[in-house]
Amino acid sequence: MSENSEAPSGPESGSTAPGPQPEPIRFFGTTWVEHDGHYGLRRAGVALGSLAAAVASCFVLRFAYQGLEIADVGSLVGILVVLMFAICSAVAFRKTWEGFSGRSADQAREDSLRGLKTIGFIGSLLAYFFRSLLEAPGEKLRRTEYEAALARYAKRRSTRTGNPAGRKTAKARKPRRK
Repeated sequence: MSENSEAPSGPESGSTAPGPQPEPIRFFGTTWVEHDGHYGLRRAGVALGSLAAAVASCFVLRFAYQGLEIADVGSLVGILVVLMFAICSAVAFRKTWEGFSGRSADQAREDSLRGLKTIGFIGSLLAYFFRSLLEAPGEKLRRTEYEAALARYAKRRSTRTGNPAGRKTAKARKPRRK
């Protein structure tokens, strides 16, 4: 290859474009940037998959509740179990939905809610379903961050053109001797 020819670019060469790179989203990769690579089909698949998982989870919980009835543990335990899953699902839905629109400032609090969100997994699945009807879950947040990073990068690149030593003002220049 000659010195002036371009090197191949792309995934096979391992080179990336200069500047900030978009953060991939689960199931979408970086197709959310330009809405290419079957983005619409992926959104439909994610919506149907999360809804199917939520329905299957409800059936599993129903079988667990029937197991409690068979064990004859009493109505109080049955009510407590139903309330626990309902409250945990509501909290998990809210926290998952909030996670799509902003990053948490307190990571320790998010870590402490992990168990509660695990119990309320149906709420998280439903939040994922409803959000995928609008956009790729987390797309708005990542798009905002990516565009801000691009703007910062463009600003940095535009201010660093040329040789800084050659940018003296008219007052700073000394007249040449003849």
